[in-house]
Formats: sequence, structure tokens, C-alpha cells
Amino acid sequence: MELYVGCAQWTHAAWHDRQPNPRERLRGYANWCNAVEGNTTFYAIPARATVESWARQTGPDFRFLPKLPRAVTHEQRLRGGDSELRAFLDAVEPLGSRLHALWVQLPASFGPTELGALWGLLRQLPQQYRTAVEVRHPAFFEDPRAEEQLEQLLGRAGAEWLPFDTTTLFAARPTSPGEREAWSKKPRVPRRARALTDHPVVRYCGRDDHNATVAGWRPWVETVTGWLREGRSPTIFIHTPDNAESLSLARRFHAEVAAGLPGLDALPEPAPTEPMTLF
Repeated sequence: MELYVGCAQWTHAAWHDRQPNPRERLRGYANWCNAVEGNTTFYAIPARATVESWARQTGPDFRFLPKLPRAVTHEQRLRGGDSELRAFLDAVEPLGSRLHALWVQLPASFGPTELGALWGLLRQLPQQYRTAVEVRHPAFFEDPRAEEQLEQLLGRAGAEWLPFDTTTLFAARPTSPGEREAWSKKPRVPRRARALTDHPVVRYCGRDDHNATVAGWRPWVETVTGWLREGRSPTIFIHTPDNAESLSLARRFHAEVAAGLPGLDALPEPAPTEPMTLF
């Protein structure tokens, strides 16, 4: 049974004591979690040499979820951006088996009438990579016909529907600047917990209050445990408005699932951050 957990990033000012070498922050992160989102590839395609360094800093069992460039998904709306897509695929190739899936995040305005463009993109992507698609248009969550159409399309392509669960974030009014900013940027859609493949991926966003974050993910602990018992290998990314404690929270989520599944593979053991003493 394999459960991957991680965060939206591999470096954060609050984590620097756990990542003492600034040139190898990813290596330090990989001592805590076994997966990470690749949000940076949305804004800029990294140099191939940079991606090679990512591979060197992580073991073969670590997993990346790189996001397709915005030129492809948002600017061209899947109807162009061929050169950017080729550059992106060439850049991420050194990840090899570490590349868990290609992440296609679509704009909130991308609705059911544009599914033909999504189908065209999915057919174009290399077959050796899994694909996870994140949609944000309300119709896919509120219109059963649109939901069914998307599920059927993803099923034919062997792709996963990647949900971003923000229900905990929006369950109460913001209580901090970080939560207010998250309210203005995060999608507000219903929770979705249906897996289409053997490798479901979930993004979960909690709150600054860690107790509220943990309470809000209880349904996911149950869902993920069920997926593992079915033989699936899920990946869960834990977000909070400031992400300062998401590294520890991701490990806590894994521990809660492991408590009900003794056979689950353990996460890496982080190196001590303080000198060891005899007493």
C-alpha cells in the first residue's frame, strides 16, 4: 500500500531550520514528505538542468506533480501553445519515474462546451505519463450531465479528476489576513471524493487553525483508507492559507491513515534539527 503526501511547495521560510542547506532545500523537504506539487512550472518552464538537480535531490520513490504551463491551459485554452508544451515535456523528462502525473489545471471559465479542446490535449500528451485534470467551472459540480460528460472523457483518456477541496477553508468567515487572501483566490466548489483511476490525487486546503484543518480532513482519512484497501495508490497534498505548518500537517495526515492500516509504508524519518544530547 502506497500513500503519497506532500505540500504545495518544497521550501518555506518557516521550514529553513529543517532545510539547512539553501541549495538543497528539496533534499531536506524529501526527508519529510514523499510528494510535492509542481506549481512553479505553471509560471515558467524550468531549465532541463534544474529538473535534473531535482531528480538528484530525491530518491526514486519520490513523486512530483508538475503543472502544465499557463500558456497552454489559460492563455491558449488548450487550443495552441504547442511549442510551450514541447518545451515543458522536454524539461520534466529527467524526473523519470518520479513524475507522478502531468497536472492540467483549467481556468474557472473553462466549461463543458470546451471539453473537445481537453480531449484534444489529453490525446496529445505522451502515453507514458499519467494525467490529472483539475476543473473549477461550477457546472462540473452542479450539473449532473456536465459531470458525467467530463467523467466519461477522463475515463476514455485514462486520466484522473483532481479535486481541490476548499470546503474547510470556506466553512467559516476568515479570521486572518492569510485566510482572507485565500478566500479571494481559492476556488469555492463542493467536495468531490470519487476516484477514476488507481492513482487518485487530492488537494486539500484547511485553515490557520490547525484543529479546524485536522477536523476538516476527517472525511478524507476515511476515503483514502478505503482507496488503499481497494488497491489504489492515492496522493494527498495538504494546504493551509500560509502553509507554514503544512509540512508537519502532511505527515500527521499520513500518520492518521497509517493508524488504521498497519501495513502502510512509512514516511522517511527526518533528521534531527537540534544537536542530540545525552539527557
